[in-house]
Amino acid sequence: MAPLAADMKHYLEQFQDLLKKAGEAEPGYAKALMEFVKQAEKPGTLSTKTKELISIALGVTAHCPFCIAFHTNNAIAEGATKQEIIEAGLVAGLMGGGPAVAYLRYLIDACDQFGAK
Repeated sequence: MAPLAADMKHYLEQFQDLLKKAGEAEPGYAKALMEFVKQAEKPGTLSTKTKELISIALGVTAHCPFCIAFHTNNAIAEGATKQEIIEAGLVAGLMGGGPAVAYLRYLIDACDQFGAK
């Protein structure tokens, strides 16, 4: 029997829907949040891809499948490979222990569903 995979595209869609609804409830909220993300992850000394990989590791240690979906999708768009993404997750496992290692399942599923090479 094949292992069950988490539907990471659904997590991404749920997060995007949450931002939309939050923006409807409080105009400007989602826009401000996404501008904050944009500013934090814009290229500087570190590339956007590197910053997305850091965000993936933080999402794994925070046990947040929404964060894992969002940042894995963004990292792939920035050219991150499956190996780079998995290695970011392994570092998260080092820092976050067993519970973080369990969240690598979400990371692997996100890589597969979002087409990481």
